[in-house]
Amino acid sequence: MEAIAAALPATDGLACFNRVYLDVTQQVGSGLGQGFFADPVFTTHLDVAFAGLYFAAADAAADPAAVPLAWRPLVEQRANAGIEPIQFALAGINAHINHDLPIALVSTCQALATSPQAAPHFADYQKVDQLLDAAEQGIRQSFESAPEVTVDRHLMAVANLIGNWSIATARDLAWNNCLLLWAVRDDPAATGLLQDNLAAATALAGRLLLVAV
Repeated sequence: MEAIAAALPATDGLACFNRVYLDVTQQVGSGLGQGFFADPVFTTHLDVAFAGLYFAAADAAADPAAVPLAWRPLVEQRANAGIEPIQFALAGINAHINHDLPIALVSTCQALATSPQAAPHFADYQKVDQLLDAAEQGIRQSFESAPEVTVDRHLMAVANLIGNWSIATARDLAWNNCLLLWAVRDDPAATGLLQDNLAAATALAGRLLLVAV
């Protein structure tokens, strides 16, 4: 993430998301070092698997057609000057949580021979929610506290656009989608269908978040 940050201009849409993700990852890493999680092995493995899906999308960004569908709206619009940084950040969070997180959870459970329902995985998952709640508040405050928001109709429209999107809600949905994917893990056809639908729905949400208003 630090290498991506160094390689991209700050105005790049991917860089806007990367800054947020780097900060959250550092907070999770700090929590791991302080005994914040009941099962640090599971959380570490999940963190690495989760990040790997983002890195795969970032590595393919030079060719938008090769980028996973869920990430394509952000990659295609990343240089659009009519889109605000917070829109880029939330579009990346949308792709990473709504699409990547359920897949990373399932792959982590398979790799560690456990299941999503096994204790204390969900409790640790909710602990990450605490970190993300603070991160989301910071993201929104950095945008909403800008004096120009009160006088700029464009920025007010952006605030209205993103106001109903919630990281907590997205993570609740991601956990539910993880359970669905886990239930059909031994059925390749059903797994593929669910993943395709997940990618399509996530891409649609991303395009809505990236509307130039």
